[in-house]
Amino acid sequence: MDLGHPLGSITSPLVARALEVLSGTTRQMTGREIGRIIGEGSANGVWKALNRLEEQGLVVADHRSRATYYVANRDHLAWPAVERLARLRMELTERLEYEIGGWSIEPVHASIFGSTARGEADHDSDVDILLIQPDGLDAAEAETWDAQITSLRGAVRRWTGNPCQTFVLDAVRLAEHVRVQDPLVRAWIDEGVLLFGAPISELVEALA
Repeated sequence: MDLGHPLGSITSPLVARALEVLSGTTRQMTGREIGRIIGEGSANGVWKALNRLEEQGLVVADHRSRATYYVANRDHLAWPAVERLARLRMELTERLEYEIGGWSIEPVHASIFGSTARGEADHDSDVDILLIQPDGLDAAEAETWDAQITSLRGAVRRWTGNPCQTFVLDAVRLAEHVRVQDPLVRAWIDEGVLLFGAPISELVEALA
């Protein structure tokens, strides 16, 4: 699934981008404004996408002498489906929070990072999850911990079609990443979407 632009799973890229822009506001916007926010495709391509949406009734167009202004038609029967697709990345986050929150062995920290966290993931992207495991697990607990992670990877694959990569650290390995000033640490702090536990910034600060 295109996690950065979920609507692209069911329609053309420019139509999906135009719907995303209009779903985020209730004010009228010109085609030029919409094209500038989309940041890709030609002006003619954006106009064709908006014209298609107007024909389907998902967008209302106010044709004036100097410009045409567009606004989402939230009364359209299909609009609830559009809004749900537009927020699929948020729904993925909510499902991950619920899944990890139900683990019998809780992580010290869990977060999404990488392209999914930045909103840049596409259908080829991995869903990257950082997990800080608790210290002192015995053999049975370690087996349960590993089973939880395997189950999580399978769930993400079923939910999205995208592979899930888990980056699992304990306190010692996290401290080593901090000590060598691994650029990943800054990415975890700046881009991470917290799912469970203490924020990674607090853990890193405590180590520093």
